Amino acid sequence: MSDLLYGEIENDLRASVREVLGDLAPWASVLAGTEKDEPYDAALWRAIAVQLGCAGLPVPEELGGAGATWRETAVVMEELGRSAAPVPFLGSAVIATAALLAAGERELLPRLAAGERIAVLAVPFSTAPYAVPVTVEAAGGALTGEVTGVADGMAADVLLVPAGDGLYAVDAADARRTAVTSLDMTRRLADLAFSAAPARRVAEGDGAVRAALRTGAAMLASEQLGLAERCLDDTVAYVKTRYQFGRPIGSYQGLKHRLADLWTSVTQARAVARHAASCAAAGDEDTPIAVAVAQAHCSAVALKAAEECVQMHGGIGFTWEHPAHLFLKRAKADSIALGTPDRHRAALAALVDLPPA
Repeated sequence: MSDLLYGEIENDLRASVREVLGDLAPWASVLAGTEKDEPYDAALWRAIAVQLGCAGLPVPEELGGAGATWRETAVVMEELGRSAAPVPFLGSAVIATAALLAAGERELLPRLAAGERIAVLAVPFSTAPYAVPVTVEAAGGALTGEVTGVADGMAADVLLVPAGDGLYAVDAADARRTAVTSLDMTRRLADLAFSAAPARRVAEGDGAVRAALRTGAAMLASEQLGLAERCLDDTVAYVKTRYQFGRPIGSYQGLKHRLADLWTSVTQARAVARHAASCAAAGDEDTPIAVAVAQAHCSAVALKAAEECVQMHGGIGFTWEHPAHLFLKRAKADSIALGTPDRHRAALAALVDLPPA
């Protein structure tokens, strides 16, 4: 049985990350950044990845990392979700790092752990861990093909591309990258095209890619948890102070019931997200089941929490000047990322030998 409680180190890490995000990523700054052309907040990335050392949390110390686990990384993901922080942490410090760890790659991993380089797994952001799409061909150490909808593709220095018989590392400068309109403006997408791009194979087969997507889905559940908690906290604070007909709107029974139901769902989301993170950290054989459960539940909870945040804030909640729309867009994009809830429920049924209806 995994321990779902947060340890002292995890709580200290949370406090440090939250303090940095409070200073560098208040919602007004995040909102302002969505109107700029930069693919991510470079100053915030340096603070999180380099100064706090969060980019190397799951990387062994002999490779320049912190020698921690995915549990600590999950805590960082929770805080980044609370802020809808515009940094490529999920893509580089989680998914790409997990792929390289699974591949046993030792050349690129230390630079990712130090925050010196940003790597991204070149698959559509909607790719679930259960089937790896391959649209790029490998021939003579060069790649040719296209990949669409890659999260943080414009931010990457290195692209990890599933192609042919394995996973290849490509310098981002050797690919044609095109920014595409993204629903979540804090995590932007890009289309990638390769034309005889020089590449180095870092893993054979698709095992490393599947492991990376599975770990990414586990950590995404923690991001969704943090986002849901933020929406719930902001909404509760607002209904306590917003008066209508001479009384705070939070005193009305209808809103009380909705918020109580949401609190219950968020509490359940915390349990399944923590379990998925613990399983990923321990390399537990139940990790695929834990991840499927976490994604099937947390995606829906984060989206519901964001919708309630918008609605219960009333008129102000629908405006551009309020952060609610940032959380709603992140929640909706996350609900599609790394597999929809339906996809994970179907996978869960197969994992537990439940026959289809």
